[in-house]
Amino acid sequence: MNIHEYQGKELLKSFGVSIQEGIIAETPEQAVEAAKELHQKTGTGWWVVKAQIHAGGRGKGGGVKLAKSLEEVQELSSRIIGMNLVTHQTGPEGKFVRKVLVAQDVYYPGGSSIREFYMSVLLNRQTGRNIIMYSTEGGMDIEEVAEKTPHLIFKEEVDPGTGLLSFQARKIAFKLGLSGKSYKEMVKFVTALYRAYESTDASLFEINPVLKTSDDYILAVDAKVNLDDNALFRHADYAVLRDLNEEEPAETEASAHNLNFVKLDGNVGCMVNGAGLAMATMDIIKLSGGDPANFLDVGGGANAQTVEAGLKIILSDNNVKAILINIFGGIVRCDRVAQGVVEAYKKIGEVSIPVIVRLQGTNAEGGKKIIDESGLKVYSAITLKEASELVQRLVS
Repeated sequence: MNIHEYQGKELLKSFGVSIQEGIIAETPEQAVEAAKELHQKTGTGWWVVKAQIHAGGRGKGGGVKLAKSLEEVQELSSRIIGMNLVTHQTGPEGKFVRKVLVAQDVYYPGGSSIREFYMSVLLNRQTGRNIIMYSTEGGMDIEEVAEKTPHLIFKEEVDPGTGLLSFQARKIAFKLGLSGKSYKEMVKFVTALYRAYESTDASLFEINPVLKTSDDYILAVDAKVNLDDNALFRHADYAVLRDLNEEEPAETEASAHNLNFVKLDGNVGCMVNGAGLAMATMDIIKLSGGDPANFLDVGGGANAQTVEAGLKIILSDNNVKAILINIFGGIVRCDRVAQGVVEAYKKIGEVSIPVIVRLQGTNAEGGKKIIDESGLKVYSAITLKEASELVQRLVS
């Protein structure tokens, strides 16, 4: 589950991570009041107005602006709230901005140089261990740094049995070239950041940039946080952080029916039971000349209700020209799935695109007979080869 920058910063702060202070606002008037409150709280006379959407690259897209007066806070927030912000992560369709974070200016002049770093905590799936990835080249696209100057990206792997050790936090601060007060502050920052990552069952904490201020404090100026959906039962209070406006409507609808769904850009919808079979089905669609329009796993207990919900979600995509339902009858019987397909098909009403149903496993022949005798515009298949040939014929 992705959350907004301001929510991520509040989580970080609750675990002792120093952050750039800010207040959320949904109207220009609220933004001005937030700026006044921040001035009283921090003494800041300049403010950063930041669009809150689930995407990176907001600054390049015009969603992050510096305001040097309350009048500019009003003007900039009125311009950003309600805009359709397009970044390299949103795609050309962009995302609608409903709120802004009014944050203190932390790039103030002082005794020493200001520096920006990159830091993230995530799971290394190859080793089964968490890693802290960090770089001296913060404030820019880390992908570009990785491509052009990979030697400037460092990784510190953490043993799950011991957790982050103090020498590792010191090592990170040293490799970032810090000394004195900023070195000590970075050690505290890294330790608190890792504690926040572990305690929240997150799958990603990414801070870009981590800022060394002119007076040698270390702050999180941004926060990209992804919480593991599978661990939310341990954190019921985090459910309120979910913003449905930022999610694909079809994916939101699928989650309401306990379906695993990811929207893609292709022309062949697919409904499968099992993630491995779903990936194989997407490959078959691609090899047959089509493009998968989605990943949809209905799980092992596919029935009329889940099939109906899945069909409705797939049909809501106007790009879909055909649907491939690929079910392996292990736990579930194929004849029951076939009956569920027929019932769902009748409930939905007229379906203008071809639906291919491939059933294999327990009672597959009986399932095929039900499909063939239903009188509906449904094509049945037993083997993947038959299914792929139908896809090729129907979408070409």
